[in-house]
Amino acid sequence: MKLKKFLAIPVFSAFFLMGFVYYITVFIFIEDWVGLQTSAGSLNHLIFSFVASLCLLSFLVGVLTDPGRVPLSYIPDIEHSSFASDQEPRKNVLQSKYCDKCAVYKPPRTHHCRVCKRCILRMDHHCLWINNCVGYWNYKAFFDLVLYATIGSIHSTVIVISCTHQKDWSNSGTTALKILYLACGAMSLALSATLGTLLGWHIYLITRNMTTIEYYEGIRATWLAKKSGLSYRHPFDHGVYRNITLVLGSNTLKWFCPTSTGHLKDGVSFPTLRDNA
Repeated sequence: MKLKKFLAIPVFSAFFLMGFVYYITVFIFIEDWVGLQTSAGSLNHLIFSFVASLCLLSFLVGVLTDPGRVPLSYIPDIEHSSFASDQEPRKNVLQSKYCDKCAVYKPPRTHHCRVCKRCILRMDHHCLWINNCVGYWNYKAFFDLVLYATIGSIHSTVIVISCTHQKDWSNSGTTALKILYLACGAMSLALSATLGTLLGWHIYLITRNMTTIEYYEGIRATWLAKKSGLSYRHPFDHGVYRNITLVLGSNTLKWFCPTSTGHLKDGVSFPTLRDNA
């Protein structure tokens, strides 16, 4: 059943793009720049292939890993600080945390995905490119995917620019070849800028232990708090370092391994600011 996730045009497109970038970087631009048989060519080939392999691994993990299902045995704890406020009636809390479509109670930070047609634990967003939701169990793989894709795109861009700069266009520069180099350079720059922006966004979210959905919910919560003369702070924000370890783990080396999720628990309970008070 999981393999059916690959039968989607966006997933095929992502595979094709990764393969295309790898091929032109290694077999066209590195070869034309310094040659694959040279020490510089071999080193660039090795580094780029290593990053590309990690990118592919992260992609596969992101596609195949279930982002998180609500346990059938889950029962909401309305006394828990992250589930209800002191002023909120218990009946209203239960209603607000009940999903009519799934007919289950939603744990904190859980949202219903209209594409997957079910509730997702710590849902960040639904990603077309991996044909899957980004949630509790595969968020780390998604982050590593964006990280390695950004590094690979920047490396590819540097190689393309270096190759273009050193090439003797007066002797070997046909119009078709110039167009090819220009198009590949523009694509690499665009990919680097797009992926770099996405990476920066998710670094920002991780340092605040926040999902994309919670960020937009926080904008409204901040506005409502200001109207009442109060201040709002994200309830799961414990400071930059602890936020990072809660999402990526306490072992720094394992931050870069998409399959290392031993630090994750059940996805239905999370420490809040009130828990630390």
